[in-house]
Amino acid sequence: VTLTKPTFCHYCTDFIWGLAGYQCEVCNFMSHEKCLKNVKIPCSCIAPSLVRVPVAHCFGPPGHYKRKFCSVCRKSLESPAFRCEVCELHVHTDCILFACSDCRQCHQDGHLDHDTYHHHWREGNLSSSARCEFCKKTCGSSEVLSGMRCEWCGILAHAACYVIVTPECTFGRLRNMILPPNCVQLFSRNFSKLHCFRISENLQTESDEDDDVDGSTQGSMKDIQISTDSSKQTLKIFDGNDAVKRNQFRLISVPRIAKNEEVVEAALRAYYINDDQQEYELQTFTQQVLLSDDVINRNDAAEDSNLGSVFRESVPEAWIIRAKPKDEEVIRIYPAWLKVGMAYVSLRVNKDSTVQTVIKEVLPLLGRQTECLQNFKLVEVLMGSKQVQRMVLDNQELILNRLKDIRKTSIRQMNQTRFYIVENSKSIVQVNLFIGGLPPQLSPEEYTNILKEELAIKTNVVSVSHVYQAQGAVVLQISCFSEAERIYMLVKDTVVNDKPLHAVVIPAVMASKIPRNCCPLLVFVNPKSGGLKGRDLLYSFRKLLNPHQVFELTNGGPLPGFHTFSKVPSFRVLVCGGDGTVGWVLGALEEIRHKLVCSEPSVAILPLGTGNDLGRVLRWGAGYSGEDPYSILVSVDEADDVLMDRWTILLDAEEPAEGAENGIAEPEPPKIVQMNNYCGLGIDAELSLDFHHAREEEPGKFNSRFHNKGVYVKVGLQKISHTRNLHKDIKLQVDQHEVELPSIEGLIFINIPSWGSGADLWGSESDNRFEKPRIDDGLLEVVGVTGVVHMGQVQGGFRSGIRIAQGSYFRVTLLKPIPVQVDGEPWIQAPGQIIISAAGPKVHMLKKSKQKQKK
Repeated sequence: VTLTKPTFCHYCTDFIWGLAGYQCEVCNFMSHEKCLKNVKIPCSCIAPSLVRVPVAHCFGPPGHYKRKFCSVCRKSLESPAFRCEVCELHVHTDCILFACSDCRQCHQDGHLDHDTYHHHWREGNLSSSARCEFCKKTCGSSEVLSGMRCEWCGILAHAACYVIVTPECTFGRLRNMILPPNCVQLFSRNFSKLHCFRISENLQTESDEDDDVDGSTQGSMKDIQISTDSSKQTLKIFDGNDAVKRNQFRLISVPRIAKNEEVVEAALRAYYINDDQQEYELQTFTQQVLLSDDVINRNDAAEDSNLGSVFRESVPEAWIIRAKPKDEEVIRIYPAWLKVGMAYVSLRVNKDSTVQTVIKEVLPLLGRQTECLQNFKLVEVLMGSKQVQRMVLDNQELILNRLKDIRKTSIRQMNQTRFYIVENSKSIVQVNLFIGGLPPQLSPEEYTNILKEELAIKTNVVSVSHVYQAQGAVVLQISCFSEAERIYMLVKDTVVNDKPLHAVVIPAVMASKIPRNCCPLLVFVNPKSGGLKGRDLLYSFRKLLNPHQVFELTNGGPLPGFHTFSKVPSFRVLVCGGDGTVGWVLGALEEIRHKLVCSEPSVAILPLGTGNDLGRVLRWGAGYSGEDPYSILVSVDEADDVLMDRWTILLDAEEPAEGAENGIAEPEPPKIVQMNNYCGLGIDAELSLDFHHAREEEPGKFNSRFHNKGVYVKVGLQKISHTRNLHKDIKLQVDQHEVELPSIEGLIFINIPSWGSGADLWGSESDNRFEKPRIDDGLLEVVGVTGVVHMGQVQGGFRSGIRIAQGSYFRVTLLKPIPVQVDGEPWIQAPGQIIISAAGPKVHMLKKSKQKQKK
């Protein structure tokens, strides 16, 4: 082609000097003449035939992806496009139907069993600084789709170099943290990929296929309108009855006086089909419409293709491309998961060939001639980009008729259809559904009765395998796909005791297969924490690890994650969120610890909140500011194990809550709260409460740490003139001794040496009365502040608080209602007793190690 604008070679990424380059007519691959003979990258039209095990992609809602390229047509993604949430695939809206189903295989779907892994290569969209593992030159480009990356181990290579890499993949630097795919089993037949990987669908949920249609027509219009050349004409091409029904066409541009063959060739190219054009023909779309109307269709005009010209002026040019009928064909039969050394066998079939005769002829070719025909079946697999559909064919079905039907429906689908010969094994179906939101503390029988009543579960195929009474959750084991899907969909709209239920599809982890030195990382992300960076982190961690080890906390909380890992002999946890999120996960771990094989996993933190005091103490930083997620995982791998105290706070109000009629109300029942960082009474909690109210009124504004801190300052300034005598309203006992309180406005119990976003409230100077504070010494420090100004001075590092006591058991008596906050969660506490004592065993935390990472 003649080049009219600056163009880069997709093979070597260099600029193409001169006026001529070579372009693939189907996928727009561009290259120098000198590079042509070396090109190994398959074109989009033959890529599906090279897939070994088809795995559908997991597309989230459409979004805008700057400086990314479409994997199908290789053009840049300007308009909203789709990306796979599990692998690096990016595609245009109208290219999605042609994307190859070659996503990462993250679990076994019941019948595959292999322990060696091959690299999973994905082309392009690398950063321009990416370097090839072999020749050490840059292999990324921001101009074109080029360079290869393994989706598991992250190794980078040129298109020329990746062919010499040994095919086995070792999972790279993170191999000890990755949950190996052969250890995970998930029967996912009826569930979309989003359900399987527990990816919450955003408000702008993914349009289903019918909506994609409009996108696809507009997308193709855009490509074509460039040629406003009057010698060209634009035609609409449908690829079969399905496309006609959906009004889903592709546009092609051909010369006004084009031969029939040229139009057929252009139409096949538009649908990414590389067959011989002699085997296809065009039918005028208008005749199709007439065929359905018997009144006009008296003289069987459909066969006469010259009629096309009559309609030229009145009807837009629209054609259907059809495969010519044949009396015999060669089909490929794939041996699926039979352990044989060949990819497929070719077989000639005629109009008398049935599925049974095909099986009979294929078995000798696979060296299985001695086996009984009844042990095998022929499965038709449609390798769609969004869903891989399997259908067992009836033994008496005529194979040519089957091919004809598929081609009539859509020749694109024919291109994505394969036939597999499969052994009839008694495959045991077992779908695990986690159902939460049930009333807590009931017996297994009561839970079963609720589920029977609300969801009409069929007890012959559904059984309750685990019950979590404290959390009001159960795990169902279901041995029927359609029943699993029905329950999953029904749970979304079911409410029990005014609480909506939620369901999560969870995989089964086969602990016996996990390698001995592997300690997988269980990742929890709270997408609502801090500056809403959680979404991007979820995406990054799913890419870097196995998506089955990444859990979104807004989708059922931490329990589904701990349940999934309950049989894993050794694992670590990474919590991405604020201090509140860390407390939530540690609390859930405390409750479920006795049901885990690894009862004391170590916990690392990626701070996303506003204060992040615990993150600071453990050296994970003041807050996530966009560091590379890969280097975070490496730091977690190298982190040191430390112990930390946790505390239980019992709040026992002696007087009834406010607003009780005639004052005869019952007092509030005692409340138990867990504490990791600190507990504040008085002014500190009051500021926290005001901030909390402001955030609840306008949650949309609180999406940056800077703004959040500004609101804290404003709330504080309003309280400067307040004089309160907190010491007159409370009494304090430490380890059974009364303690005299100085004149203060706030009393704070601290477990870690960081308070209010990193301030040192206790101070560093030595003191003979008290021991040096540590996070694992079994002691809490009690500090007083005299007001907002004093708190400001502590925050600025000019002063520290007033040291009052140190101990392991505290009783506080409140004489009037006082604001209280525990780890940033504030409320007003009615008069009564507050008792603080050490909680169960210390928790294992991970502290970032000091040594600088080697490049």
